[in-house]
Amino acid sequence: MNNHWQLFKRKLRSTRNLLFSITILIILLGIVLPSLTQQRITITVMMQALEAAQWQSLEARFEEENPDIDLEIIKAPNATNLVEDLYTSSFILGDSPYDLVYLDIVWVPKFAAAGWLRDLNEFTSPTQLQDFLAGDLDGGRYQGGLYRMPFRSDGGMLYYRSDLLAANGYEPPNTFEELITISQDLQAKGVAKWGYVWQGKQYEGLAAMFVEILEGFGAYWVNPETLEVGLDSENAIAAVEFLRNTVQKGISPPGVTTYAEEETRRLFEAGKTIFLRNWPYVAGLAAESDLAGKYSLKPMVHQPGYSSGACQGGWGLGIAASSPHPQEAWRVIEFMTREDSQRDFVLETGYVPSLRSLFQDPTIVAKYPHYPQLLKVVENSTLRPPIAQYAEASDILQRYLSSALTNTMTAEQAMQAAASETRSLLGS
Repeated sequence: MNNHWQLFKRKLRSTRNLLFSITILIILLGIVLPSLTQQRITITVMMQALEAAQWQSLEARFEEENPDIDLEIIKAPNATNLVEDLYTSSFILGDSPYDLVYLDIVWVPKFAAAGWLRDLNEFTSPTQLQDFLAGDLDGGRYQGGLYRMPFRSDGGMLYYRSDLLAANGYEPPNTFEELITISQDLQAKGVAKWGYVWQGKQYEGLAAMFVEILEGFGAYWVNPETLEVGLDSENAIAAVEFLRNTVQKGISPPGVTTYAEEETRRLFEAGKTIFLRNWPYVAGLAAESDLAGKYSLKPMVHQPGYSSGACQGGWGLGIAASSPHPQEAWRVIEFMTREDSQRDFVLETGYVPSLRSLFQDPTIVAKYPHYPQLLKVVENSTLRPPIAQYAEASDILQRYLSSALTNTMTAEQAMQAAASETRSLLGS
């Protein structure tokens, strides 16, 4: 009897061990099998090498929160036009490796018209979009579709020497005439060599700068709805005359027609000019220079009765129409454009956010005290024409505007020729 009992206990123990082993095996299979059978989905995007390096911490955080997605950032040259060419070539060849497109605002109409981007309206709602800057959102739209979610913003503005204006009893100018008057007076007093510097070189920066002058004169370049061209209007010609006069009257240096952003920034930081038209990045650099505490910024000046305009710049993310993983690509966009991600990126880089709330964010304002002022600038945004032929239209404007500024043509001749050629381009 005792032997039978011992045998029974051994069998029971073996059965328990077997059941325990089976249970453990089931648990392990439940953990291991999904990782073996479900591969991580790779989402690719290309951007300039400098910014790709700045995205590394965001990339790591995204993958930590989304372990099923491998975000692959492909480094490209830092020249914007070369990045555009690489994207364009990949889409034309029909075998693009990119799921996401990191878009300069002026690429949107061209890429959307070509069918290279997916309409993001299927992923968003008005509630999700309400805190983004209106100009940034408008810059991502084309013919009713939304093709780019804004990540970082940009806008042109007027910098001025607040110390010099205050010492000479002047308030910051609101009109072109006030800018001219203050410049000439302080130049005559020997306070500064130049009154006003701006980007006059023949390149995209010239077109961006001129958009603001056009807005301030109540003129326009191209109406995107009707394709009507306004470059040869009386007000547009007056806008060109204003820029010519700043050079002819010695308010701007003769070399301004060869200056891009950096040449003008260096003159301002060196204390050689009172006013500067430039982008937000200047504020961060000037704050670390000898000019710290001696300058301020404001929306661009304008003619009485018309409004100030800040040329809308910035970058954002779109989904390639050819991507086999649009849902996963959208998860990347959601993560990158949300408030905490933008906050961290702004604090690390000094770039301008696309979310309105962050301009008043305590941690950002503590590091960048000018951001509340900056909000006033970017809320007055003016778009470059959102047309599919923008690159060609910009080239036309740059050529003829440069001819007028260098006195090869009169302002009227240049703008009439630019308007005529632009109408031919648009078939209008």
